[in-house]
Amino acid sequence: MPPTLDPAAHDKLTGRIRALLSKTVQNGCTEDEALAAAAKAAELLDRHDLSLSDVDLREIACVRMIYETHRKKRIPIADCIGAVAHFCDCKVWREKNPDGDNRFVFFGLPADAEVALYLTGVIDAAVRTELGRYKTSRAYLKVRHQDRHLANASFTLGMVTSIANKLDAMKTDRDQANAKSGRDLVVVKTSIIEQDLSKLGLTFRTTRSAGRTIAPDAFEAGGNAGQTFTITPGLKTTPTS
Repeated sequence: MPPTLDPAAHDKLTGRIRALLSKTVQNGCTEDEALAAAAKAAELLDRHDLSLSDVDLREIACVRMIYETHRKKRIPIADCIGAVAHFCDCKVWREKNPDGDNRFVFFGLPADAEVALYLTGVIDAAVRTELGRYKTSRAYLKVRHQDRHLANASFTLGMVTSIANKLDAMKTDRDQANAKSGRDLVVVKTSIIEQDLSKLGLTFRTTRSAGRTIAPDAFEAGGNAGQTFTITPGLKTTPTS
C-alpha cells in the first residue's frame, strides 16, 4: 500500500525541484544544463507521484501557471507548447491578458505546472538566442532581404519542431518506465486535471492553423539547432538536506 501524503516530504521535494529550476541561463547555466534540470525535475516528480496512492494524488488541487509572451502576435514557442504540456502532464491553452497580449496557461498539479512554466521559458529564450546566431551566419546573409522574414519563421519552426519531437520521445520513454510499476500515472493525472478543469466552467475552441510556406534550408538549419540540445534525465544533483 503506497504511503499517505507527507507534507514534510512534499515540501522537501518542492525544494529540490525549485533548486533544479534555479539552473536557468540567466543564472549562468547553459541551455543544455537548464533543459537537463527540467528533465531531472520531471524524473523526481514521477518517482514521488508513484509513491503516492491515487487518493493522495487527488488531494492535491490543480493550479494555473501563466507564461506571458508580451506579444499580440503568435510567437515560435507556440509550435512547441503542446509538447511541453504533454511532457509535464499538464493541459495548456492560449488566452489574451488584459492588455490584449497572448499568454499560455498551464493547468495541472502544482509541481508539474511549475516545471512546464520553467521549460517554456528556457526554450523560448533558446530559440531567440539561436535565431540571433542564425542571422549572423553566411547562409542567412545570402538570403534576399525580402525573403528574410520567411527564413526567420522557417528557422524557428524547424527548431521548435525538433525540440518538440525530442520531448515527445522522452515522454514516451518515461511513461514506459513508469508503467513497469504497475500504475499509469498519465491516466490518474488526466482524471484529476479533467475533474478540476470542469469546475472552472471554461469553454475551449480548437483552431486549425493554415498551411505554411517554409524555406527548406532555413527550416533544416533550425532543426539542426534544435538537435544540439541534450536533454539528459540522469543529471547528477546534490540532494538537499
